[in-house]
Amino acid sequence: MTTRRHFLASLLAVSAAPAVGWAAVGDPNYLAAARLPDGAYMLAGLREDGSTAFSVPLPARGHAACAHPSRAEAVGFARRPGTYALVVDCRDGAVLHRLTPPEDRQFNGHGTFSPDGRLLYTVEQAVEDSAGHIGIWDAQADYARIGEFASHGVGPHDLRVMPDHQTLVIANGGIQTDKWDRAKLNTATMRPNLVYTALDGTLLELRELPEFHQNSIRHLALRADGLVGFAMQWEGEPGMAPPLLALHRRGEELVLCEAPLGDELAMDGYAGSVAFSGDGSEIAITSPRGGRIHRFSDAGRFLGAVSRADVCGIASHAGGYMASDGLGGVLLVGRDGARPLARAEAAWDNHLVAIAG
Repeated sequence: MTTRRHFLASLLAVSAAPAVGWAAVGDPNYLAAARLPDGAYMLAGLREDGSTAFSVPLPARGHAACAHPSRAEAVGFARRPGTYALVVDCRDGAVLHRLTPPEDRQFNGHGTFSPDGRLLYTVEQAVEDSAGHIGIWDAQADYARIGEFASHGVGPHDLRVMPDHQTLVIANGGIQTDKWDRAKLNTATMRPNLVYTALDGTLLELRELPEFHQNSIRHLALRADGLVGFAMQWEGEPGMAPPLLALHRRGEELVLCEAPLGDELAMDGYAGSVAFSGDGSEIAITSPRGGRIHRFSDAGRFLGAVSRADVCGIASHAGGYMASDGLGGVLLVGRDGARPLARAEAAWDNHLVAIAG
């Protein structure tokens, strides 16, 4: 029988236990990798005002990260092609686990947790032929690898869990690379696709862009009602100006989002990141090569451009979008343009990743 004294002692013990949630590291809203002035690398947590909540070291250049939904724990992925992903305690930078793909695989820079935080899904490809795979890891059992399935495409790069919590959406870039040196082997015949699977990998839907088959599907944005936006990178003839953003809802046709020719040319065939605005009414892509952010309505209508040197990271924000650049800048982007929020002594890498909740 539990006595009052035992109950009070237990209550005090719990209250004295160290916090392990995101509040323990300053309540960050986003994760971002960066290079420091001395050449070292870090993973940082940023708040909505652009301030840095925490920073922890990385052993090499990072690409994207994903945040555990309840624990102050993040998985930082090496830049593609990568052979490690680090599970980091964001309180002190301790590496809790180092994940390694199977011997004939490489990580491709992205992953995501299941909404309950129990599982981690990682994007991988075979070294020999770039065939895509999704790895499954048990975050409650020291990140043991418990399964995998085909991504149903070549060169997968990004994935998300759909709002129904029963479906994955996967961006297969379509590019076959030459083992470890990133040389592209099949740009003339590549067939990128957007894929929806069940959580066991069963193929539910596959969409291609036959008229733009050299547009590699790279990064994903997901709205709460299931609308998917995907950013693309052109691998065809230089000087072309294909659309670099598309929208899709399951069971419907793809919607290509086209900017005026001059704006499209200024993107230099490259969209680095994509995000819906905070209210979900619009979507934006970035181009570090073009130094631009392009905004579109949720129906695909071009709304305008913002110029910003080396801008790439972008994520939803209550005021529209938060964006980051390679010069250390963090800015708020809204209907009236952009304004600076903060500047770090660091070069922000490709992505700003929102922390759930």
